[in-house]
Amino acid sequence: MTITVKLAGGAQGFNWLPVFVAEEQGMFEKRGLKIEYLRMGSVDKATTAVLDGEADLAITPPEGAVANYVRGGELRVVASNSNRLPMSIVANASIKSIAELKGKKIGTSSLTEGTAIYTQVLLAREGLNYPGDYDFALAGIHTKRWEALQAGEIDCAPQPAPWNFVAQQAGYNLIGEVNDVIPEILFAALIANRSWLEANSETVGKLLEALADAYAITNDPSREEITLPIFQRVTVPDDADLARRGLRYMRDMGMWPQGLSIPDKALDATIDLMIRAGLLDEGNRVSAAGVFDRSYLQKALG
Repeated sequence: MTITVKLAGGAQGFNWLPVFVAEEQGMFEKRGLKIEYLRMGSVDKATTAVLDGEADLAITPPEGAVANYVRGGELRVVASNSNRLPMSIVANASIKSIAELKGKKIGTSSLTEGTAIYTQVLLAREGLNYPGDYDFALAGIHTKRWEALQAGEIDCAPQPAPWNFVAQQAGYNLIGEVNDVIPEILFAALIANRSWLEANSETVGKLLEALADAYAITNDPSREEITLPIFQRVTVPDDADLARRGLRYMRDMGMWPQGLSIPDKALDATIDLMIRAGLLDEGNRVSAAGVFDRSYLQKALG
């Protein structure tokens, strides 16, 4: 019997590499699973899809799940997708530094999750604060932000590898590295409704087992014959060298955690940034960590 799992995401791009490895290596099929991929177009919509029951799980930044949890909601985090931020601040050719972003328009995919929060922290280190010193524009996911940059609709945007390198080759400036100020964080997580998890615990376990095997391949430099073609397909199909550079950049920084683990430091960083961005009350700092239900990973992987 094959069980279909509806898995949502905003873009289903570079950070989904282990998922696609599991798919192409038959790791889901081996465990009687069929993945139905729901591409929602934004991280907010991926979170909402789980809340509304349109999706069973989502791979998305965890801020929406944390906010829902502290309000007494159903959303839970069950595993990490990625614990690093492989992003550069990409600016048009006339902007040479973070300080020059004062009064500029910055593209992001959300005002309450992911890129906007990371950007605020990086710019605050350089004395620029939001709101007041710059504006955000909801330009969409990274591919849409790149289009907006080229069209002159925004002045800069946080862009992941290899799009940061693509932009650099096209004459844009890389004026900051998010990883320099946020070295470890729960960048994207596997989230689901508590009631669905409880009713489908065996399915969740099989999914996590398959992904853990795929993460091991993803993190193995000797298995690039598997990982690189997939990474190139979902990033820069026409440029193998840029794809290789992007893959190694992410893998070497430890983006995809072995065993889908979430270190306390990474979850704490997510919660801290939400508080600093005004998305979570300080009084919820300790309780917010309860959004991570470790039991599913522990049961699946021992």
